[in-house]
Amino acid sequence: MALVTAQGLVKRYGSFIALNGVDFEIEHGITGLLGANGAGKTTVLGMIIGLHPVDAGTLTVLGKDPWSDGHEVRERLGYAPEHHTLPPDVQAVDFVRHVAELHGLPGTEANTRASDAMWLVGLGEERFRPMGTMSTGQRQRVKLAQAIAHDPTLILLDEPTDGLDPLQRDAMLDLIKGVSANFAIDVILSSHLLDEVEAICDSVVIIGEGVTLASGPLDELRNTDAIGVDLELDAEPAQVESVASLLRAHGLTVTTSQRRVVVEGVDDSVFDLARDACVANDIGIIRLHRRRLSLEDVFLDRLG
Repeated sequence: MALVTAQGLVKRYGSFIALNGVDFEIEHGITGLLGANGAGKTTVLGMIIGLHPVDAGTLTVLGKDPWSDGHEVRERLGYAPEHHTLPPDVQAVDFVRHVAELHGLPGTEANTRASDAMWLVGLGEERFRPMGTMSTGQRQRVKLAQAIAHDPTLILLDEPTDGLDPLQRDAMLDLIKGVSANFAIDVILSSHLLDEVEAICDSVVIIGEGVTLASGPLDELRNTDAIGVDLELDAEPAQVESVASLLRAHGLTVTTSQRRVVVEGVDDSVFDLARDACVANDIGIIRLHRRRLSLEDVFLDRLG
C-alpha cells in the first residue's frame, strides 16, 4: 500500500484555488515534492498532516484520512516546517523533548529520545543552548531532530536546506539520506531546488499551477534510454568546432562549450559518429558517454 495517495485533490482558499485536481502516490523511500515557490507544496504537506480539510477528491495517509483520523496519523508522522521561527529562549533539547511528548512519548522516554536525536543531527554538545542563539544551519538541524525523535514512520521536510550555504546544504542532504537509510524512515522532501531533489530522492512529485505535472520514480521519469552523447575532449576550441562541424554534416544537432560537445540523438549510431569524428580529427577523448534526461529536462518539458 502506498504511504500517501491523492486522487483529484482540490484545495480552495476563498476564490483562490491552490490545488485543482492533484493526483499522486508516494511509496517507500525518499520522495521529492517539487515545484516553484507558490506551486502548492506547503499546502499539500499541510493536508497530509491534517491541518487543512480536502475540498474535493480524496487523500489517504498511511491508510487513513488525515482530517478525520488526524490524531492517529500524526502519531506516526514527523514534520519540519519551512519557517525558522522557534522559541528563542527555549533550550533546543527541551523543545525536541516537548514535541516528542506531544506525539505521545512518556516524559522519561521523550527526554532520552530528544538527547539521542540531538546527537544524531550533530548538535549533542549544543543541545542545551537556547535556540535564539543558534545559526540558521543549527536551527534546521533542531527541526530535523524534533521530526525524528519519536521514531515516526514518515517525516515531512519543508525546504530543509533553506538559508544554508552549499557546504551546509550538502551536509544536511547527507544527514537526511542517512536518517532514512539507517532508521527505515520514509521521507517527503519539499523543495524548489532541482539538484537537491535529484541528489537524494528515489521518486518525485512535480506540482505546477495547482495540478500534478509528473510523478513517479526518478529513473522512469528521466527515462533509461539515451538521448544523445556527451563528449569531453582533449582539444583546443578550434578542434572542438571541427568535431562539431563533422557531426552537423550528418544532420545532427550539436552544441559546444569549451572542451565539451553535446550531440542529440536516440540510437547507437550517434555514439559511433561522435567517436569517429574525434578519430578523424586526431583528437583525444577524455570522456565519452551517453547523455540521459536530467530532472531539469523533465521539469521544463512538463512546464511546457
